[in-house]
Amino acid sequence: MLEPNEWFTEVVEDEGSAFSLKVTEKLHEEQTPYQLIEVYATAGFGNLMVIDGFVMLTSRDNFLYHEMMSHPALFTHPHPRRVCVIGGGDCGTLREVLKHDSVESVVQIDIDEGVTLAAECFFPELTASNEDPRARLLFEDGIRWIQEASPGSLDLIIVDSTDPVGPAVGLFTADFYADCARALDQGGILVQQSESPLYHMHILTDMHIAMRAAGFGDTRSLFFPQTVYPSGWMTATLAGKGDGALDGVRVADVRAKPFDTQYYNAEIHQAALAQPEFFRRALTAALETAQTAGG
Repeated sequence: MLEPNEWFTEVVEDEGSAFSLKVTEKLHEEQTPYQLIEVYATAGFGNLMVIDGFVMLTSRDNFLYHEMMSHPALFTHPHPRRVCVIGGGDCGTLREVLKHDSVESVVQIDIDEGVTLAAECFFPELTASNEDPRARLLFEDGIRWIQEASPGSLDLIIVDSTDPVGPAVGLFTADFYADCARALDQGGILVQQSESPLYHMHILTDMHIAMRAAGFGDTRSLFFPQTVYPSGWMTATLAGKGDGALDGVRVADVRAKPFDTQYYNAEIHQAALAQPEFFRRALTAALETAQTAGG
């Protein structure tokens, strides 16, 4: 157990790397039926939430992740009204989604209420929109919820999950993506956190292949910095239902948005879609191999 003035360290053994934050106080520890939740106060990054030993978010830099998980997809869809967030228990992504006036309803499904309760206590800025009448918070199995959703009932699905281990494994499968495609209306968009392009290229290529095999016409990854996650570099991957679903960004609407962001803007959106050469080569090769294997 960490004592005051010690360091929390997340080690990535396979990559020979680690990231540390100086801890000043342990604020919370709870073993839920699903995972171990810990919250620490840190010297430079505000509060830190850790789940099963992995950094989930900090007060200082969570805006990067939450903004990039929400606004690019919302400003790509021509008129997003019906949104579903799978996971997202800290409610930061929900808060960003609800900044969009076009959104009429958002249902958030996280299996572990403990995450939301901890966020309400230690990250109240992220849960400030939880009482919005457009929002509905459910604490149940998001995979089952999507399976039972009415066909064409959603415009946008955001999968704001933990890494593909434990309860989140089923959120990275072709079967789950097929259920998402069925639940989305034509022109609908799925966006999912897709790990680090430096450390997890195999996860990224598998996601693109599985999403396309599930019926999505196009897939694209967004790149953005995230200081506290392994390698400091993250992606979110979008999948569009139907031809051209990911082609249009409402640039004028982004520039005229009536709410503040700390990272996201029109230029960031366009730049985030640029593919590094190593990523382009690996993804092209993986898709060609998958196409050949599928006949």
